[in-house]
Amino acid sequence: MRIAVTGASGMIGRALVTRLEADGHEVLRLVRRTPRTADEHRWDPEHRRIDSALLQDVDAVVHLAGEPIRPRPWTKAYKQRLLDSRIDGTVTISDGLAAAVAQDPGRPRVLVSASGIDYYADHGDRPVNESEPPGTSFLAQLCTRWEAATASAEAAGVRVVHLRTGLVLGRQAPLVRILGLVFRLGLGGRIGSGQQYWPWISLTDEVEGIVHLLDGDVSGPVNMTAPAPTTNAEFTRTLGRVLGRPTPLPVPGFALSLALGEFARTSILGGRRAVPEKLMESGYSFVHPNLESALRAALQRG
Repeated sequence: MRIAVTGASGMIGRALVTRLEADGHEVLRLVRRTPRTADEHRWDPEHRRIDSALLQDVDAVVHLAGEPIRPRPWTKAYKQRLLDSRIDGTVTISDGLAAAVAQDPGRPRVLVSASGIDYYADHGDRPVNESEPPGTSFLAQLCTRWEAATASAEAAGVRVVHLRTGLVLGRQAPLVRILGLVFRLGLGGRIGSGQQYWPWISLTDEVEGIVHLLDGDVSGPVNMTAPAPTTNAEFTRTLGRVLGRPTPLPVPGFALSLALGEFARTSILGGRRAVPEKLMESGYSFVHPNLESALRAALQRG
């Protein structure tokens, strides 16, 4: 296949490009800067511009680009930046694919577009599958608009998949780096009540899941989470066991809320017991179905 990838310099994008090239696919990396290699091609999502010929012969686009969501107070300007980066990029790719379909309507195409597990509200310990309606938080509204921005590609007949991704556990993941350091210092423990569910997925399964979806016939939202979501208390106990460190020091929820505001309340103290129903029904088999296996792979602890 000829596959275009946005966000190819990020943790997921780098691993995905390596995987696709190993399988013999031709990968086009869409970049916002001046291209440095033959496989890089310029696009301008901020101004919603892309060369109409660039996607003409492409079989698939994996769209991962977007402003990173950082653990910091969310100002009005920062929220707008998060929203704009996702909407502008997704509309640009979707319109480009729609134009490609108009010129060559007989070629089947697929758009695998990033979204997030924060699409859902926090329903406590009730399992959440892809049929669940969106929540009302800022991130839920962002994900709803992000997914809706693929409308032109869908209307043109492109098969569209929305990756509602949870916490990705890879060596370079911010969560793994920060918590790994804290726990190695013996300062780890549950966060807040510890009862909030943290939907996670290993980097390997995120990449293999995307490859699986490129070849399948699944469309619409897909929860990119492991089949056994765990509470924060379970997560921290398992991380402590993998690192051989005690987990005696709970982090007060009010302190995080004061320091990080809405980010902490939504993404750290809140949770979703999301399950990958559609991914499993499509026949995907997880490489790391349990948390300890995923953390050992991420931390390179055999």
